[in-house]
This record gives sequence, C-alpha cells and structure tokens, in this order.
Amino acid sequence: MHDNRLLVEARIVRFLAERLTPAVWPVSVPLEVSFWEAPGEPVPFTDAASQRFEPFVLGSAWGRPWGTTWFRFAGTVPEEWSTGVTVEAVIDLGFSTIMPGFQAEGLVYAPDGRVIKALEPLNMWVPLDAAPGSAVEFYVEAASNPNVIDGFDYQPTPLGSLSTAGADPLYTFRRAEVAVFDREAWELGQDVWTLNGLMHELPVDLPRGHEILRALEKAINAVDPSDISGTAAAGRACLAGVLESPAYASAHRVHAVGHAHIDSAWLWPVRETVRKVARTFSNVLELMDRNPDFVFAASSAQQYAWLKSFYPDVFERVAEKVRSGQFVPTGGMWVESDTNMPGGEALARQFVAGKRFFLENFGVEPQEVWLPDSFGYSAALPQLVRASGSRYFLTQKISWNETNLFPHSSFNWEGIDGTRVFTHFPPVDTYNSDLSGPDLARAQRNYREKGAANTSLVPFGWGDGGGGPTREMLAAAERTASLEGSPSVTLSSPTRFFSEAAAEYPDAPVWSGELYLEFHRGTYTSQARTKHGNRRCEHLLREAELWCSVAALRAGFDYPYNELETVWHTVLLQQFHDILPGSSIAWVHEEAERNYTAVEASLESLIAAALGALLGTGAAAVSLNAGPYAVGGVPALGGAVPPSSAVFEPVRKGSSWVLESDSLRLTVDENGLFTSLVSGGSGVSGGREVIPAGTRANVLQLFRDTPNQWDAWDIDEHYKFNVTELTDAVAVEAVGAVLRVERVFGKSRLVQRISLSADGTAVDMAIEADWHEQQKLLKLAFPVDVLADRAASEIQFGYIQRPTAVNTSWDAARFETVAHRWVHVGEPGFGVSLANDSTYGYDISRAESPSGVPHTLVRASLLRGPLFPDPEADQGSHSFRFSLRPASGVAEAVAEGYRVNLPVRAVAGVASSSVEPVVTVSNPAVVVEAVKLAEDRSGDVIVRLYEALGGRASVMVSAGFGYSSVEVTDLLERPLSVDFMNDDDDGVALSLRPFQLVTLRFRVGAA
Repeated sequence: MHDNRLLVEARIVRFLAERLTPAVWPVSVPLEVSFWEAPGEPVPFTDAASQRFEPFVLGSAWGRPWGTTWFRFAGTVPEEWSTGVTVEAVIDLGFSTIMPGFQAEGLVYAPDGRVIKALEPLNMWVPLDAAPGSAVEFYVEAASNPNVIDGFDYQPTPLGSLSTAGADPLYTFRRAEVAVFDREAWELGQDVWTLNGLMHELPVDLPRGHEILRALEKAINAVDPSDISGTAAAGRACLAGVLESPAYASAHRVHAVGHAHIDSAWLWPVRETVRKVARTFSNVLELMDRNPDFVFAASSAQQYAWLKSFYPDVFERVAEKVRSGQFVPTGGMWVESDTNMPGGEALARQFVAGKRFFLENFGVEPQEVWLPDSFGYSAALPQLVRASGSRYFLTQKISWNETNLFPHSSFNWEGIDGTRVFTHFPPVDTYNSDLSGPDLARAQRNYREKGAANTSLVPFGWGDGGGGPTREMLAAAERTASLEGSPSVTLSSPTRFFSEAAAEYPDAPVWSGELYLEFHRGTYTSQARTKHGNRRCEHLLREAELWCSVAALRAGFDYPYNELETVWHTVLLQQFHDILPGSSIAWVHEEAERNYTAVEASLESLIAAALGALLGTGAAAVSLNAGPYAVGGVPALGGAVPPSSAVFEPVRKGSSWVLESDSLRLTVDENGLFTSLVSGGSGVSGGREVIPAGTRANVLQLFRDTPNQWDAWDIDEHYKFNVTELTDAVAVEAVGAVLRVERVFGKSRLVQRISLSADGTAVDMAIEADWHEQQKLLKLAFPVDVLADRAASEIQFGYIQRPTAVNTSWDAARFETVAHRWVHVGEPGFGVSLANDSTYGYDISRAESPSGVPHTLVRASLLRGPLFPDPEADQGSHSFRFSLRPASGVAEAVAEGYRVNLPVRAVAGVASSSVEPVVTVSNPAVVVEAVKLAEDRSGDVIVRLYEALGGRASVMVSAGFGYSSVEVTDLLERPLSVDFMNDDDDGVALSLRPFQLVTLRFRVGAA
C-alpha cells in the first residue's frame, strides 16, 4: 500500500473543522437584538430588565473593558421546522476559541429572571424549549472582560486597573440565531474528534493507529459535504467498529472528575469571580440535568457563599445536586489558598471556615484537600489536613518544576510532625483537561507508579477563568470508557478515586517535607503591601480573639462572633493563591490593600471595646502582651505595668557609631553598615564576633530582575549575576536611642532606624522605603560567622530545615525559599536569628569572605518591581521591621518572631493595671497560638497550641478561668480520643511529639 497517511490526516483535520463543525447547526434564522449598557458596576437582573433597551446591529463593537452590557434577544421559531427537532440559540459575543475563561462571557436569563446557563467561547449555545411557530425571548448579561494575558508575552498592560483600562470597546458581536441542532452530525463530530486525537498518540508502527486512519477515511468518503445531515449516520457506521474495540486489559485507569478551576481573583477582580462562579455552576447544572452520570467537583466554600448571597436560586439548585451526589463540594477550605505564607492559625481557619460552610449548608464534609494550582506546599500541611478530619491531598502544580521531575504520582506525604496523608499528583499535568487523546495519553505516559498501581485522576473542564465541562467533554468520556489504545475513562468523584487509589496502593512510597515548587519564587516577595497587610491582620486577629475572650470570661463582654467571622473571611479570601502571592492585576491588589485597612480598623475597634470592658475607666495604665512569651516584664497572654528599661543610645567613636548593652556591641560605620557585632558585649570576656572579618552586614543589594516569563511570579537564578551594593548613605545620625540611616538610589529613597531591643539582646531595624524601581530586586544581606549546614525557617506550627550547601539539583533549584517570622542559622552552641514583621522571601547559602573564611550568608528579599500583570507593582511606600539576634537558638528565634509581630500594647486611662494571664504553659517549647471562644457559640474556650522546637515536650497547661471539663478536639472542635492528655487539679498535662498541634476545648458550662 502506498503511504498516504499524512495526506489523509490533513484531510481529516479540514473535514472536521470546515465540514462537520458548521453542520451542527445546519438551519438557522436571526434573532432581534437590543441592548442596555450598565453605566458602572454590574446590576441584578431585575434592575437591568426594567431599563430601556436600544436596537443593536450584529457586527457592531461592544463592551468597554470590565463593562457589562445586557442584551435582549427575541424571535420566532420558523413554523416550517419539523416538530421534534432540537432548537437552540447560538450566540457569539466575539469569542476567540483560544483561552476560554479569559475573555468575554455571558449569563443567560429567562424573561422571568431564571438563570439558564452561561455563554463561553467554547460553549455558545442556549437550550430553547420552543416548538415551531413559538416565540423566543431571553436576556444575556455580557461581561466584556479583557484578556489581560493575551499571547503570554507578559507585556505591561493598562487593562488591569479600572482607572487605566480605557473605554474603547473590546469585542465585535458576530452571531445571534435560532438554529436546529443536528444531533447526528454532532455525534459524528465527537466520533471523529476522539478517534483522531487517539490516532495521533499511538505509535506509527502499531496497527491500531492505521485501522483508525482508514476508518476515518471511509467515514469522510461516506459523508456528503452537501448533505451532512442526511449522510452523517453512514459516516458513523464506518467508525462503529473501531469505537467498539475495547481497551487493553492493562490499560491505565482514569477517573475523570468534572471540574472548573476558578481563580477567586487573578487577571480579573473579585467581583468578576462572583459572576464567573454563577456562570460556571449554571453550565454544570444544565449538563447534570441531561447527564445523570456526570459528577462535578468544586472547591472553595467562599465561592459557594457568593452564590448563596448573589444567586440564591442557583445556589438552591446546586444544593439539590449535592443531595443527589452529582455536585460534590471538595477541598474543605475557604479558598484554594496559598500555603507558603499564611500563618499557622490562618491556615487552620481555612479548614475551619470551609468545612463549617459545607457542613452547615449541605451536610457534607470533604475528605480530600484540593489545591491544584497553589505555588508549593508547606510541610505543615499534612498535620492540618488530618487535624481537619480530611484524609487525602491533591495537586498537579509540582509538574511545573523547572529542574527536577517529581518521582511519584501517588504517595504518602509526611509533614514535619510525622503525619502522613495519601497524596495524588494527576499525571495529566493539568486541571483543565478536555479529555482529548493527547491529555489521556499524557496521563498514561507520565504516571510514575507503573507496575505497582495503575489509577489516576483527570480533572476535566475549562478553568482558571471558569467555564467548566462541556457536552463535548462528556461525549469524549463516553467514547473512551473502553477504547483500544486509550486509557479507560470512568466518570467519577474525588472520594471514589481516592478510595480506590489508596486501596490499590497500600504500600505507597513516602515523601517527607515540603513540596517545593521550582518555579514562581518571586511570589514570596511581589506586592509587599499585600503581604504586610496579611501579616498585620493575622496578628491583630490573634489579639482581638484573645482580649474579646478574656473580656467575655471575666467581664461579661458580648463576644463579637459575627464581626470576627466577617473579618476572618476577608483575610482568608485574600490568602487565595493569586492574591497573597502578589500575582494578580492592579485592581485586585488595590482592593486587597483597602480591605486590609478596613480589617485593621475593625479589629482595633473590637480590641478597644474588649479592653474597655475588661479594664474599666480610670487613671491607671497597663501594658498588654498578646504574645506567648513574657516581654519586658509583661506576662504572656496578660498585662502588667512593666519596669523601666535601659536606654541604649548610639555613641560616636571616630567615624563609626556603637550601640552597646550587656549582651552585645554593634559597630556601624559612616555609611550605616555593620562592621562588627560582638555577642557578649565589651564587658564580657570571650565575646564572639558575628560578622566575618572583611565583610559588612546590613547591606542593601539591588539586583537586575528580568525573569524569562511570568514576571510577578518568577525570580530566575540569573538575577544574581547583576548586583549593585547600596553602600553609600546621604545621612547617618543619632536621634535619641536610634541611629537613623538614609539612602538614595535610582528613583528611590530608604530610611533605616537602628536600635537595640529593650532587653539589649537584639538589634532592631525599622525600614521605610519610597520605592520607584522596576525590574529590580532589593535584598538585605547579613553575612554571619557561623558554618551552618542547614538553615531553619519558620513555617506554620514549627519550622523546616533546608541545606545551605548546593550538592544536588534539588538544592540548586531551591535558591529562593519562604519563611514566616524568623530564620535561624547556627553551629552547635551558637546561632544567629533574623526575625521580621512582613517578609517571606529569603536565600541562605554558604559563602566565603575575602580572606577565604567560610561563613553563612542570610539575605531577605524586600521589594521587586515586576511589570506584569500590574505595571505599577510595589511602587510607593513600604515599611519593614527586622530583629537580628546573636547567641540565639531556635527557642530565642521563636520568641523574637512573636516579639516583632506582636508588640506590647500600652493602654492608658483604665481602672486596672494588671491582667492575669488567661492561659499559662509550664514549658517554653510549647506555644499558645490561639485563644478564642468556640465556633458553636456555646461560650466554651478554645486553646490551640503546638510544640515549637522540634522535640518531645511535657507541659502543664493552666487556665485562668473556671471550667467543668477539657477535651482534645480536631480543628472543627469535635472531641477526639487521645492518650497524651491528663486533666487534674494542677491543670492539663500534655505529652507532645515534635511539632505536634493540639486543640483544647475547655467546657465552661455546667458539667
């Protein structure tokens, strides 16, 4: 046989695109179109429908960026159309078939306001229950969202902010028709599409591919292009044989789960996500009504909450499908959050808020944590997953690694405390599958457990900007249920998949530690104001819950459940994996900063009200410490009048300045750089120098920051090749106990205030920056004279240790890492910690002084200036605080982290000058992270604590309030049966393993 394979393949492609696809709607008539453009933000259907609509001409431009245009469509189904035909409306708002979810979209309403479904670039049909001769009328709320990332060229764009996006229309309206849907032609198209996709994935030397090729050729020959409706059945008959050939017995087993990854904000604002949820969920509901086997999984309780608030009718339909098992809430979190940067209590509250919503509204509790797109995963997460009552974890993001291929598809993930969670990385390497031949073949090819297991999950449906599964995808699933050469596809749910996969693989391998994403390392630093707002609000929430609880217990204060819940929901939303990481458009971050300001004001008001009730009014003053460690004579979780503290003023010595205490002596040169830091001070023999000879610390370093792609997301390793050290100062002067250093560089100005902590054990640094650099990275460098083989970095409820040397490709790829409130490097017997109030990005490495002496270099990443997606990212004012503490172990680092982030609060004009601690612990290795009242509003007290140093700890927990009983609970405050707690008259005795997290519930009512 002559080899004409390539010619036939080309013929198939053209036949599908130019013959079959247009034949799906072979007969149509135009609809009359009128419109009303909303002048500002979106309005409800009832408001829009009452407006005056003007005639609209097809082919006209419409839609300013971020605008809303309401279209009304009217027409009549021709009487000559046969009774029983399927009638649909076909609406093309000006769609591109590339990147659905990133452009114009529409939500279709019946005249009575009932939501029908959405219009999307690859889903532009509307079902019509209309007989020949009957009238047709419906409305479309059309969103003219700009495609901010069009072409993926990462060029600066004004489209990301309402103030700069302009008013020129973005789209051209192409089509509005009532049409006959030709089911047989459509089915033929799905046959051809599925087989053609499979054929191209099969080895050329395998007979199966050639069988498909010749069957497709016969089908094309059998179909008359001038009468596709009349000959489509003949074409399908030619394909029946190859479609009926069953899958190999050893074929990879795919659980296809309907899904739509909807970013809660990204290249669109939060308000647009609210509408994206309604559009996607209405699409899914329409599919469910027609396909009872179809199951759709959606995470993010926040998105369901929006639906309940803004689209209650759609929410009730979703609830009905949840009850029937077709619509599956998954994930169990408030949003698909970042897991690198949220604090421990905040990450715990993601589960508390998410699971509470699902339980209260649907009576279901997800067992799987679903985070397909977050930028790396904290080693604290397995313990939190289990503590929330979940069992499984899913992501596909680690497939984006630039350097190393992750060795597993299914495995047990072990956290810092030893907790293990069965975890799956879908080898399809996407959360937006269309169940095409290439996607299914990739899932089979990439599956890493071959020979030991054979099951993977494929999330299918258009995502990022939503849209969800389509009827074409369901057709593909039907055809690949058992198809020779293809993996076997079963429509499934997350729970069914995990149950079967875990049972199939009882001895799955173990991965211990963080799941570090070798990509998107700039997200630890971009949009510093957003990160500062998050950190500040996390700690204000701790304060507010603590003092409101104490006031409720001791002064009858009305605990503000509703207000605190509202604030928590805002903070949790903004920990979404494109908000807190700084990778969204300007609109999103402008709104986030406004929200943080409002949250801060709300929490300060709650704190003031609680303290007013607790302390009364008078002439006294008191200092309150919400931290877990005593500070300056003020007890942890209590209040007192602190004793006066020493003042350490800078002293001029030659051209340098010296700040000195009994614990340390800092020497600062005429340019504000640290030339010496002696631990032990001048009066203590054997003082140790911290700064390596020939080096200087407190050095600001400015790097060129031009990543290859994904500007706001990425710091590429080549940044290190172009650096300018900002060693010149325009002013270095003593102002009381502070040494003020001012620097000017480029278009920017930075002021640093250097002092010693009140107890003289640490160097405090406050930085104010007026930053106007772009495509630059600003780091603050501290070379320290310790030879540390590992660096400890705080994460949620503990810390992780990472090597400082670069021995492997995994080490090399980890050139920028994340930490929370502190990092620590040390040798046996001596260490140095650096604490911060809002900085997350670090690089910590081995270095060598000019004289060849090895040491450790600690650098904190302060600011960036990426141009995409926000061309003004990070421009303007910023503030940072750091504490450099020598002679520090991990215990001191932990304490410094809390001191810097929870400064003692001084209150005057009160009646009481002391507050007894509400909770005390006998072992400083055990940290009280939260004190609050119970979620069920019973008045019970919740105390969350953890072992912080990485060792075994026995501790006595004493409550400063009366209670009838105490129990250990999960994060949702449900009792657990444990063997590590004993409650007696002396308090609650606990025996904790390293990094163990414990939630205690003190029953304060009658026994």
